[in-house]
Amino acid sequence: MKSIFSANTKMNEKGFTLIELLIVVIILAVLAAIVIPQFSSSTKDAQEAALDSTLTEMRNAIELYYHQHSSTYPGANTVAGVAAPAGDAAAFLAQLTKYTNATGVVVDVKDATHTYGPYLKKQELPKNPIDTLSTVAMSVTGDLTDPAAATGVGGWWFDSVSGKFICNVVGYETR
Repeated sequence: MKSIFSANTKMNEKGFTLIELLIVVIILAVLAAIVIPQFSSSTKDAQEAALDSTLTEMRNAIELYYHQHSSTYPGANTVAGVAAPAGDAAAFLAQLTKYTNATGVVVDVKDATHTYGPYLKKQELPKNPIDTLSTVAMSVTGDLTDPAAATGVGGWWFDSVSGKFICNVVGYETR
């Protein structure tokens, strides 16, 4: 008799009980609930780090342009070197991505008089990592905190009087 009971006991011990399986599933669900929000926050952190890096790169390029062009920021003059009273977004891009002379006149090929630039490696503005737009809104107020001038439509925002270059996305304007 003893051998029959021991055989039945071993057969009953194979596999997991329903309670054990439920406990494992519950533990996995709790771990997933803890880990999944961490991924979404790391994505936002990565976007903000990329934004900081892009802003630094652009601000350095703008400052170098400013110092080489007699204290004039890109976009303050047109591509022909004439003052642009409202700021010129096309000139801003061209003056950072092509060769220029001291007054900001733009050419595609470097020559004896157009010795400055290009200040950006690519022939386009970098995309804003927050909204992936590469547009730039121009301002000539001297202050990008002016609520009347605020657009918040995305991309970048540049003031050709003060040289401030910021993110043009609501909630990120202070970067």
